[in-house]
Amino acid sequence: MYNFPTRLLKKLAIFSHRWTGTAFCLLFSWWFVSGIFMMYFDFPGVQESDRIARAQALDASRANLSSSDAWAELKTPGVPDDLTLATFDGRPAYRFRLGRSEAIVYADNGQVRDEFPADLNLRTAAAWTAQSPNAAKTESVATVDQWTVGGVYNRYAPLTKYSWPNGDEVYVSEVTGQVVQYTTRVSRLGAWLGPVPHWLYFTPLRRNPRLWSKIVIWLSGVATVVAILGLIAGLSMYSPAKRYRSDGTPTSIPYAGPKRLHMILGLFFGVIACTWAFSGMLSMYPFPVKNADNSGAASRIPEALNGEPFAFEAFSGKTPREALAQLGPNFKVKKLEFLFAAGEPFYLAVQDSQHSRIVPVKGTPVAEIDHASLLAIVNQASQPDGLAEARFITEYDAYYLDRHHELPLPVLRVRIKSPRNTTFYIDPRTGRVIAAYSSAMWAERWVYHGLHSINLPWLYNHRPAWDIVVLTLMLGGTSLSITSVIIGWKLLRRNRRLTSNMISLGRKT
Repeated sequence: MYNFPTRLLKKLAIFSHRWTGTAFCLLFSWWFVSGIFMMYFDFPGVQESDRIARAQALDASRANLSSSDAWAELKTPGVPDDLTLATFDGRPAYRFRLGRSEAIVYADNGQVRDEFPADLNLRTAAAWTAQSPNAAKTESVATVDQWTVGGVYNRYAPLTKYSWPNGDEVYVSEVTGQVVQYTTRVSRLGAWLGPVPHWLYFTPLRRNPRLWSKIVIWLSGVATVVAILGLIAGLSMYSPAKRYRSDGTPTSIPYAGPKRLHMILGLFFGVIACTWAFSGMLSMYPFPVKNADNSGAASRIPEALNGEPFAFEAFSGKTPREALAQLGPNFKVKKLEFLFAAGEPFYLAVQDSQHSRIVPVKGTPVAEIDHASLLAIVNQASQPDGLAEARFITEYDAYYLDRHHELPLPVLRVRIKSPRNTTFYIDPRTGRVIAAYSSAMWAERWVYHGLHSINLPWLYNHRPAWDIVVLTLMLGGTSLSITSVIIGWKLLRRNRRLTSNMISLGRKT
């Protein structure tokens, strides 16, 4: 006997999916196709690694001023939160950060750089692209445009954009004098094919962040429901014991043509469509999220590594010029950072994202902080809770991974004895916490990142295995969406034809 609630649910699922699916089939196609491009193209942006790669090496012979003397030129009370020495406009310069404010003092003569005129910003942009400043077209950015949405404009405005004939575009902040955005023809095309349509990152919409967030959440939520309805409809129609073709051959699918293909694809890829739509909605944090564990040992460990208050006198025993001289001429330092670990001052000399040296104020340069010393610092900071685990790992694990293999290895993994099992990943080359995880972040890690990016360690470590798996799923989802578009178009054409016939019949009568 056919159960009435089951029959009603089946009809409701088929009816709802038929009409809402028609409306959302193009959106699903859009998301799957753009998702394929997002595997290899990201939204353009400037990272710290980009700044270092394009920076000029420091000239130690011109670093005449000590950091304390440079700070005195600013006539600012207290001490900075952060201090670095790098080349700016061809000269060594200290960059002090205090809260959200920054200040630049040249290390050769103590000149304070508190204004960034047009000619200086043009030189900065030209140096970034290694092109002639005379070939650049200058444009003042008076409001948010397509490549400064998402906070770049609000953080660094006013901006000036410099464009070159080859398609390079550089945005320079008139407040900090730094390059804050950089695009090329290729990166812009990749963004238009991938992140922009996938995230609905269109300028008129992104200018209203709340509206944009609500639209993405609601579209993802409705898309999830539509995908679930389609899956219910497909499973309810799958009945191998009761279906026969016209020639008497048994079949499990009661359709032919595009409908049959759509149902087959739905049975294989319907779950993926559901999980991708749902996990995409989670990326917008529509539900309350537990705060990370930032109390007790979970906060003391980062503080012990790099949370010491800055003290100029701690670096008086070795000047930046002496630190650079210890590294020798073959190590091209792009940035010199002033840091502390367990109260001990040291310089972090960075050549690029993969090569750095630690120069202690008392001692000779080393590639890494001594592992035993690093473990002792972390263990002491973890008290009285203590450590449940502490070991160096040389391969990515389930919570520390990167498909581009840019995150450093080896790292020290430490897990605190706490209800949340807070885990830190510490880079011995810098003494910094690179990543952190706690049990409160489980849903974000697996329900969002796991389902949406398929970021599994084995797939990441054995590429192109990840590419093959994700491309297969993406192409399956794309095919499922395209067959839905075809079915929906035929349905709309049939309804339009019926409506026209009824109108004609009414006129005749």
